[in-house]
Amino acid sequence: MVSTRFANSVRARLGGVGRIVAKTNLSPNAITVIGLALNIVVAAIIASGNLLLGGALLLVAGAFDVVDGAVARATNQVSRFGSFFDSTMDRYADAVILGGVLVYFVNDDTGVWPIMLTFVTLVGSLMISYTRSKAESIDLRGDVGFAQRAERVIILSAGLLIGYPVWAVGILAVLTQFTVLQRILHVWRELRLTETDS
Repeated sequence: MVSTRFANSVRARLGGVGRIVAKTNLSPNAITVIGLALNIVVAAIIASGNLLLGGALLLVAGAFDVVDGAVARATNQVSRFGSFFDSTMDRYADAVILGGVLVYFVNDDTGVWPIMLTFVTLVGSLMISYTRSKAESIDLRGDVGFAQRAERVIILSAGLLIGYPVWAVGILAVLTQFTVLQRILHVWRELRLTETDS
């Protein structure tokens, strides 16, 4: 899928960054925690109504979120717990950023639709992660579909930067649910093939 190729390309380019950041002697898990803290700050900025700064810093936070993995690979500290911890903190980051967007919409009195779209986006974002985890628990690929984390961050950042957050969450509300559907259909097809072969 396009998203997987994009993620692999970014991961390869971050190898050098990982080696540089590794010189700080911060552990990958410490970097993960710092990344979550940065996302909390960004969420507060978005909630305050400073969409331009929030959108710019969201891109920074999004890039920061993948540095922990780059450091882990550069320092040979890749571990199953690190992967689990990173994924868990990413879900918190997703929730807190969308929580900031939700507070902005409530304070801006934009009506019920932006709030509902943000809620649908939050559910979709969490379900994207859940369907991947469940697929991998039955030994199937779970990283298919378009709206993975990098794409979601870019779309939301773009909407904030140009001053159209409602459009961003509207697009994400559709794309996240579509990605969940893609993963469900992928698992269904793979299991049918397995059952047919057996």
